Amino acid sequence: MIHDPVPGLLARATELLEAGFGALPAAPANVDPAAIERVLAETARRLGDNYPYFHPLYAGQMLKPPHPVARAAYALAMTINPNNHARDGGRASSEMEIEAVAQIARMFGWKEFLGHLTSSGTLANLEGLWVAGQLAPGKRIAGSEQAHYTHRRISSVLQLEYCEVPADDRGRMDLDALESELRRGGVGTVVVTLGTTAIGAVDPLPEILVLRRRHGFRIHVDAAYGGYFRLIPESLDAPARDAFAAIGEADSIVVDPHKHGLQPYGCGCVLFRDPAVGRFYKHDSPYTYFTSRQLHLGEISLECSRAGASAVALWATQRLLPLEPGGEFARGLALGRQAAIEFDARLRADSRFQPLAAGRPELDIVTWKLKAATPEHAGRLADSIFDACALRNLHLALVQLPLSWFDPGGGQVNRTGNVTCLRSVLMKPEHREWLDRIWMEFAGACADVGEG
Repeated sequence: MIHDPVPGLLARATELLEAGFGALPAAPANVDPAAIERVLAETARRLGDNYPYFHPLYAGQMLKPPHPVARAAYALAMTINPNNHARDGGRASSEMEIEAVAQIARMFGWKEFLGHLTSSGTLANLEGLWVAGQLAPGKRIAGSEQAHYTHRRISSVLQLEYCEVPADDRGRMDLDALESELRRGGVGTVVVTLGTTAIGAVDPLPEILVLRRRHGFRIHVDAAYGGYFRLIPESLDAPARDAFAAIGEADSIVVDPHKHGLQPYGCGCVLFRDPAVGRFYKHDSPYTYFTSRQLHLGEISLECSRAGASAVALWATQRLLPLEPGGEFARGLALGRQAAIEFDARLRADSRFQPLAAGRPELDIVTWKLKAATPEHAGRLADSIFDACALRNLHLALVQLPLSWFDPGGGQVNRTGNVTCLRSVLMKPEHREWLDRIWMEFAGACADVGEG
């Protein structure tokens, strides 16, 4: 288990917080410490039935432990339990949210904008597409077939038609297919994904911006996973680097601080380039607001009650680790990227494995299939190695990918359909240092199933 500095640090910070309310008369809490201790012990035992998401040997899904300062700040805020729907419910935490979101917007080059935190990336994308629908009523939403599945669901909720655009062999939106869809007419918004869930693919935003000038539509960038890579352009290959350089030209952007941003779940963020879209949120609620004439965050959000603790944790983290190129936070992203590039290179040097034919990862997600006589056999090997890795405390993931992505030239007899592949998300800075151990356990697992 990794040493946890949070309890001691939190205890001292709690004393400072309590001193700030020292003028209040004492109001002892009516609790039974012994009963709480028993329940917490039982809770800890139950939580042990989890994968070790916090450990470098967990390299499966998009799960990254919150920074210790984020956990401590979140717990500290829960002493008050602020609600960032209104300044009456979260005076300090509302200000902290405004400051933290402004720093995220500056990361994308925006000084004038409208934005706030959400309880998830799904809610953030919902707001982005809701505003798009308000500006272009009844028009279609277009997104890559590799875009997150929630975009189709969100469009259905908004009663807007959604059309899937095929992806190329790098998992990126196919530009010819997109232009064909645009020529059909009626597309109001194109969802551009910078960091797909399956392989971390980055849609060609600069080229899509050219199509926008020709056809006229909004661009909503779903950078829930990849947004923070804007800070390390020097670590990215040209197509992804160019896409992140152009992100400021989008109409709306979503990024999830609870992914690469070192935050607890759930913490999403939505930003709009034009602050005037705030007019769509206008409402009257005289029973909620009564002490402040300043703008309430609830007046620019579809959500009502929102955890102020999320804003406090994000503010504290960005205070410690500013979102600056070359800073400590950016260096952590670069280390994960380096780990992914090296792991992919080791796979390509080994004749047992077949990484994506189009080239190395665009971000920090590595995917590969097992070489076998048939896709079915390759899938069974992937399943077996996945299980064998887990027995060695190395946790990977499985993903279904188009078989053609591994053989775009058509050399295989059967190139249709999907194949089960192995996938690793190397998003922790520690993954770079632990890569030799990860490879050793992976190689051992392959030997365990007869692929050594």
